Amino acid sequence: MLTISGINFDQHVYDERADVLYLSVGDPQVPAETYPTPEGHAVDFDADGNVIGMVLVSPRVLLDLDGELKITWPEGHLRREQLAPVLAPAV
Repeated sequence: MLTISGINFDQHVYDERADVLYLSVGDPQVPAETYPTPEGHAVDFDADGNVIGMVLVSPRVLLDLDGELKITWPEGHLRREQLAPVLAPAV
């Protein structure tokens, strides 16, 4: 298991040839939303906004270069349907 920002990723697959690490919480599933990080990784969310997976690009190369792998993503996000009621024009 790998824990990142308090999220336990209990499934992983590393593609050594492409240097891509796939992480998931539970069995891999199709995300409702995917957010790219500034570093080129991806964070997958389910329909409730929970992190369900990550794709880390070039982890071995980045660790060899910098000794660490930085992952930046929003700690929270709101979907359109969550904000729609409060963004509606006042009646």
